[in-house]
Amino acid sequence: MTGPATSSTAATLDTDEVPPRLTRLTFHGPLSETRATAMVRRLAGVRPGSVLDIGCGWGEMLLRVLDAVPDAHGVGVDIRGQDLERGRRNAEARGLAERVEFVEESAVGTRRGPADLVLCLGASHALSTAEPPRHTTDALRELRRLVADGGRVVLGEGFWERTPTPAELSGMWPGAAAGQHHGLARLTDLAVEAGFRPEWTETASQEEWEEFESAYQADTEVWLARHPDHPLAAETRERLDRHRGQWLSYRGVLGIAYLTLVPVASAR
Repeated sequence: MTGPATSSTAATLDTDEVPPRLTRLTFHGPLSETRATAMVRRLAGVRPGSVLDIGCGWGEMLLRVLDAVPDAHGVGVDIRGQDLERGRRNAEARGLAERVEFVEESAVGTRRGPADLVLCLGASHALSTAEPPRHTTDALRELRRLVADGGRVVLGEGFWERTPTPAELSGMWPGAAAGQHHGLARLTDLAVEAGFRPEWTETASQEEWEEFESAYQADTEVWLARHPDHPLAAETRERLDRHRGQWLSYRGVLGIAYLTLVPVASAR
């Protein structure tokens, strides 16, 4: 899912005058505090020494794992510098800046592994240039390459809760098609075929989705209500309304699975 775009008009305005971006989000995905806490606890129990976060955004899960494992070091990779800078600020505020690096670069073909723990939460597209759903298969193979034997991968990946109707697809993102995602069973089968065993399989709840999608736009919605005549109001309104319509079209249809995967030692 795409975030608010930076327009040419926005570039000419002071920072305080542009719509805020994702300030209400803790995680860039439908992930609750309860689920994240349990996930970090499980991952910390493996005592990873190195953590690689692919498509990290501001790296909230990466920082939480590092906080839980005092000897670990981490690298977050993303192509959006604004989010990476937010991650660096958060790391500094939490006393983690010496143990984490946020790198602005493509993850396709990355040589930054192998790591004891690899996170890829809603970012499998960052590992492959293939079209969906082929990119999922490619990403799983890359994740197997990037994780050390005995380590863990956490993949957050979209799947269809059920086959979407033509009407639902027409309201989603441009070019949405039923073949762009697998079902949950096929997704886990692909992980096994790529050389993993699924240690933990969980899926985002409707409550997590609603909290995420509401928080995704909330700060900008409030800004727009306060600035209806702003030079950026028209394009901001169109973007918000478009995304809300897309969300309400895939609500209850598109799911997110969080798979904690153990690499099979002989799979390389």
